[in-house]
Order: sequence, then C-alpha cells, then structure tokens
Amino acid sequence: MEFENILVEVQGAVGLIRLNRPQVHNALNGALMEELGEVLRRFERDEAIRATVIAGNDKAFAAGADIAELQAKTFSDVYLEDFVTASWEEVTRCRKPVIAAVAGLALGGGCELAMMCDFIVAADNARFGQPEVRVGTLPGAGGTQRLTRAIGKAKAMDLCLTGRTLDAEEALRYGLVSRVVPLERLLDEALTAAAQIAGHSAMAVRLNKEAVNRAFETTLAEGVRFERRLLHASFASEDQKEGMQAFVQKRRPVWKHR
Repeated sequence: MEFENILVEVQGAVGLIRLNRPQVHNALNGALMEELGEVLRRFERDEAIRATVIAGNDKAFAAGADIAELQAKTFSDVYLEDFVTASWEEVTRCRKPVIAAVAGLALGGGCELAMMCDFIVAADNARFGQPEVRVGTLPGAGGTQRLTRAIGKAKAMDLCLTGRTLDAEEALRYGLVSRVVPLERLLDEALTAAAQIAGHSAMAVRLNKEAVNRAFETTLAEGVRFERRLLHASFASEDQKEGMQAFVQKRRPVWKHR
C-alpha cells in the first residue's frame, strides 16, 4: 500500500500504520487523516487482520492538528465541512482492537488520536497534552471528554487550562496509558500485544471491546446488564465451545473466529 502521509505494513494478523510527516512532527492534516481512515477501513474488511497498531516516529506520535492548514479557516468552513467528525474519528468506529504506540510528542489532536485507540503503550520519552488553549481554542476531537474520563476532572482541567504536558510516568500514574517501556522496545511491545490479541478468538475479542466501551456510555447497572447479555450471547459462538473444550482437554484451542 502506497500513501503520501503514512506507512503501512502487515505482520501476520497485525496491521501496522506509521504516521509519516516527520518534517512537521506528524502534524495531522486532512490528507493524513483521510489516508488513515482509508487504511483502517481496509483492515476492518480484511478477515486476516485481527488487530492494528498506530505509531509515529521516535520524536513524535503526532504533535497535533496542522495549524498551518487550519489558521485561515472560518466558522462556516469548519462547520460546513464538519471538521473532525467527517474524517478524524474512523478509529472510534473500528470493531477490531487498535493500539497506539506513542513515542515523543502526543499533543492536541495527537493526544486525542491516541485516546481514540483502545489503549496506549508509551515510550519513556512520550509527552501528552492538550495545549489548544495556547492557540485560542479548545480540544475538538474528544480531548476534553476522553481525557476527563481517563484521568479525572481535576487533572484534565489542569492540562486543558494551562496547556502543560504530562511525561510518560505521570501519564501512567494518572491512568492515561496502560504501560511504559524504553523507547527502543516500544514498537516490539505494541506489536507483541497486538499479536497476543490477534491470537485469541476474534469473536471473543470484539465482545470484550464492546463491553468495556459500554462502561463509558451508560450507568453501572445498565452496563452490567449489557455485559451479562454479551456473556450469554457468547455461548452461541463456536469459539466459546472450542475454547472451553480445549481448556478441559488441556490443549490449545483452534479458533474459527465465529
């Protein structure tokens, strides 16, 4: 697959997408987000791919939206083109797991893109933040909402109102990232996690992802009810039968992903 703003490869059952605008620290412009969306849709349709990793380079995951592209836009421009909604949220529509492998800067839209993924593996040089207040605006790709859900109101207010950044260890303590690893191990760690996920039943993985995501959309009682119904539904899948039989028979399961 040849693109201008991203690099794409497939490693077994894992798709790898690297943001590739190094000259501007992977600033997210319309063309990059269109390409990212196109690849994610391809991966969703490809039954051989069961997990995806999105990465940048050692210096930047993504330093934010491309201000050079946005600075002259008016309210009418962004409203009529439905900026962000039209092409920035494809990650949130993926039913297959998506892992963000973050090194260096993940600021503004870059932090928001990482938070759209199912979890974040961070290098020890990673820095996260929502500095939009410094350019006279606010996060608009879910930053105020996902960040608050991830780390709480007080810390989210701190970041959004001051524009300061979190280092990797602080992000880990706050619960923004799932794990922190040395920079040289980042991509291996993320790909290993993705391969581990891809080795499970695709049916079970999707059910788990759907259930966890539901926790942010409803009350505890309704979320538990939803979880219970998915659990019951899983007993109609071929992989539930295979998985439990393999456990009892002390052998590796052979998934049909059905």
